[in-house]
Amino acid sequence: MPVYVRAGQLPPKRHIQFRNGAGTLYSEELLSTKGFESVYSLLYHEHPPTAISDVRPWKRSSYALVPNEPLRNRHFFTTRAPHGSDAIDARVPMLGNDDILISIAEFTDAMDYFYRNVGGDELLFVHSGSGTLQTPFGNLDYRPHDYLIIPSGTTYRVVPAEQTRMLVHECRGMVKVPRKYRNEFGQLEEHAPYYERDFRAPVLQAPITERGAFEIRVAHSGRNAIHIAQFHPCDVVGWDGYCYPYAFNVDDFAPIVGQLHQPPPVHATFESPGAAFCAFVPRLFDFHPLAVPIPYNHASVDCDEVLYYVSGNFMSRRGILEGSITLHAAGATHGPQPGAIESSLDKNSTDELAVMVDTFAPLLIAQPAIACEDEAYFRSWMVP
Repeated sequence: MPVYVRAGQLPPKRHIQFRNGAGTLYSEELLSTKGFESVYSLLYHEHPPTAISDVRPWKRSSYALVPNEPLRNRHFFTTRAPHGSDAIDARVPMLGNDDILISIAEFTDAMDYFYRNVGGDELLFVHSGSGTLQTPFGNLDYRPHDYLIIPSGTTYRVVPAEQTRMLVHECRGMVKVPRKYRNEFGQLEEHAPYYERDFRAPVLQAPITERGAFEIRVAHSGRNAIHIAQFHPCDVVGWDGYCYPYAFNVDDFAPIVGQLHQPPPVHATFESPGAAFCAFVPRLFDFHPLAVPIPYNHASVDCDEVLYYVSGNFMSRRGILEGSITLHAAGATHGPQPGAIESSLDKNSTDELAVMVDTFAPLLIAQPAIACEDEAYFRSWMVP
């Protein structure tokens, strides 16, 4: 979990009068989760964030999600999916269920509006590109291999410095650090593969006190609207708390290795309701003299496994490209393809980088994914 952060000007107590130099009260805002019973932050605005001059319909594109029938393992070349203009317009759904929607987004334009997803946290993985996530909490610069964790209800926009490609996870609830990595006080334990220093919080900027008509596109579980705010959302003079967007770069993930092959849970990074996230990063292989360094055959009977391939040599898979997504469905056995085990035995390390999400409810498939599918993938385990 993020640690306590404070930035800018703050009053000595919560919920008391706090005025600017002209004697005008700042407007206090509570961004909370699970009602008022989980993490939250307090933000102090120059102007009330409730000042909305208009509410308009927002007609979003929608894609049908269809079952994985007949049940089989699948492979999608996501670089063949269409591009969009900005970070929201560019989202192309690939897979989803009631707990998560997984999309690809490739874009070059800055958002000329703000966005707020109130349906759950978002977990954005930056495959390539750099830029800035602008929020009332401040600016969060991003770079390749960053995870951007955006709490539900956060107002933000993405301003790319160059063409950016992201893997987008829209989650039903909170994205958290796995419980096994935290002690009873919430601090990361010594065995965790990362440390609090690896998390980057936003850098608060000078408040933008501009008055005008600022578009905020709001999404909540299929309900959408455009709110026109009277004041710029980034007019915050100070904030503190535990609920804020932050970044973690998977290049800082310290992989756990062992004498024999380690199962996917040792690669865990985050979790959310109905989903678990892992990162497979460059690492040393197992050091037993007879170790088989790549995964064994397995059938995950209680989860669907989705791998997004970022870079490097994916030793257990043939025909995989950067940007590929594989869906290994619950009940469909998968593992190394023929010849992969023998060719791996003289290797002592891997340079692969891939991120994974396991979902505990079956994933449905979006039409854009079907359009870029490698339809012969389920046959790739056949023995010559």
